[in-house]
Amino acid sequence: MSNFEIHPQSVRGRQQRLLAEMQAQGVDLAIVNLPEHVQWLTGPYVWRLVQTSAALWADGHVAVVGPPKKFTGVVADDVHEYQAQLHSTLRNDQRQACSAVLVEALRQRGKPKRIGVEFSTFDVHTAQALAAAWGDIEWIDLDPSLYRLRRRKDADEMARLRHAIAANGKMYARAREIIRPGVNELEVFSELQSVAVRHLGEMLTWTGNDYACGARGGPPRDRNIEAGELYILDLGPAFRGYNADTCRAIAVDGKPTEDQRRAWRHVAEVFPIVERTVKPGESCRALFDECNRWLGEFSEAKFDHHLGHGIGLFPHEAPHLNPNWDDKFEVGDVFTAEPGLYAEHLRAGLRLENDYLVTETGVELLSDFPLEL
Repeated sequence: MSNFEIHPQSVRGRQQRLLAEMQAQGVDLAIVNLPEHVQWLTGPYVWRLVQTSAALWADGHVAVVGPPKKFTGVVADDVHEYQAQLHSTLRNDQRQACSAVLVEALRQRGKPKRIGVEFSTFDVHTAQALAAAWGDIEWIDLDPSLYRLRRRKDADEMARLRHAIAANGKMYARAREIIRPGVNELEVFSELQSVAVRHLGEMLTWTGNDYACGARGGPPRDRNIEAGELYILDLGPAFRGYNADTCRAIAVDGKPTEDQRRAWRHVAEVFPIVERTVKPGESCRALFDECNRWLGEFSEAKFDHHLGHGIGLFPHEAPHLNPNWDDKFEVGDVFTAEPGLYAEHLRAGLRLENDYLVTETGVELLSDFPLEL
C-alpha cells in the first residue's frame, strides 16, 4: 500500500472518535455532507464538483453515498451509489439525488431519536425526507464537534500533509532560481504550479494564495517584477484534499536593502519564540500577544493580521493564533506561524511562514527549507 493511500485503521479510528462524541451527546445517528467531513470520516478524496454524504449510527455502522467509479477505497459498511452525471453531464440536482439514496438507506435501519448534522451545511432535501418518514426529529449540531475532532491529524493525514509541504519546498527552490527583474508574475506562477504537479505526481487540489510581487499578496498579474521589490510568495499546494501553507519573501534582484534585511531579521526572530513556547495546553492567544508585542517593536513597519492557524482539510482550521479566539494547543495540531512586517519603503514588506506539528513535548518543524531573502 502506498503511503498516500487510505489507511483503513486510521479511518476507523476517526469513526470511533466521532462515535464517542455521539454517545456523550446522546446522538443516535450522525449525518455529514460537507466534502471535508465525508473524506475525514470515510477516507477518499472526491472531486469537489460531485456531492457525497455519509452516516454513522450509534452502533458503529457506517453508510456512505457517492458517485460510481469516483468513490473508491471507502471505509464503510454500506456503500451506495447515485448518478452524479447523466450521459457525462454533471447534474445540478446532485444533492437531491444523493439525498434520496441516503434517506432510503437510513430508513431501512429504523427511526433514531436524535440526529446529529452539520447545521451550517445540512441540506433541506434530507431534512424534509427524514421528517416525512419519521415524524418529529430532534436535530443536534455536530459542527463544533467535527471541527474539534479534525484537529488531531492521524498517520494517513500527516503523510499527505508532509507530501504537500515538501512540494512547497520544491516550489520555493525553483522560485529562487527564476526570480529576477523583468520576469512576469504569470510566468512565475505557471512554473511553480508545474514544479508542484511534478512533485505530487497529480493535479493539485488547491494552490495557495499569493503570487503578486511588490504587494502584500494577491493572484499573479500580467506584470513584470522589478528590482528592489520583495516577492511575497504565500504558497499552499494541496494534495488529495490536504493543504500545506507556507510563505517566503525573496528579493527580486538578490540585493535586499539594509532596511529589508533588518525587517527580515526581526520577523525571523518570531520562530524561536514559537518553538520554545508551544506545548499542549498553551494558549494560542497568549502566543499571538507575545509575538505581536515583539513585531510591534519594529516601529518602521506594521503587523496587522493573525499570527497563524491550523491546516488540514481546509486552509484555515483550528487552532487559531488570533486574538479573536482563545484556543489551546493540542497534540496532533498542525498549524502555521506567519509573522510579517509591511511598509511602503520595504517594497511592500515581507511575511515568513512555517508549518508545525504539535507533539507531546513541543513542536516539530515541518517546513525546514530556507527562509533567507
